[in-house]
Amino acid sequence: MYSASMSRLSQLFTRRSARAAEPSGRASAADRRRETQEHLAEFTRTRVSVEAYIEPPTIDQPTTILLIAADGEWTRRRVPDAAAARKLAAELGIPVYDVNFTGYPQRMRDWTSAQRRR
Repeated sequence: MYSASMSRLSQLFTRRSARAAEPSGRASAADRRRETQEHLAEFTRTRVSVEAYIEPPTIDQPTTILLIAADGEWTRRRVPDAAAARKLAAELGIPVYDVNFTGYPQRMRDWTSAQRRR
């Protein structure tokens, strides 16, 4: 009884869905990669003048690719490394920049601030 109630309690405080917590419900690495590629391709197709920015890994975060549209709307996804991010940007046909050298564009900060005010 105790272990079953503790298990349910621990599920309340997890970020994963119940499906993701089950071994049979886990998405494979290939599925996750395909979902990421589809998301980024959809973002690029449905926005104007999208650019990619590579964010280097930190102690607590892996390398990420950040796509930013002309109006400042953005999306971020994990990638294995900077080379994979560059390859993905090339496949999407968009320019790619390194955040360490260029910084973040002002339009991204403006868009984020406008979203917070809403």
